[in-house]
Amino acid sequence: MNWILLLIAGVLEVVWAYFMKLSDGFSRLNPTLITFGAMLISFWLLAVAMKSIPLGTAYTVWTGIGAVGAFVVGIVFLAEPVNFMRIFAAVLIVTGLVIMNLSGS
Repeated sequence: MNWILLLIAGVLEVVWAYFMKLSDGFSRLNPTLITFGAMLISFWLLAVAMKSIPLGTAYTVWTGIGAVGAFVVGIVFLAEPVNFMRIFAAVLIVTGLVIMNLSGS
């Protein structure tokens, strides 16, 4: 169950990053409120997941989901550039997540 909570926390990290971008420096009310709401829930779910998942693993998975998710959202919804180096960096992040999880087994 805590792995599911961690996954949801990671997805919410992507949500708050996207809405932070849309908030235009916290100058737009609705995206700002969504940003802070998603942050609070994401941090809370991360904290709950850490009750049984080691800190290093939980935090790495959470930030990895956020980093790769924000990368994909940026490309799909914000027309951010796609090139070999950016894709390679995302692959390295995912590889690191896999290795981190395998090392805890």
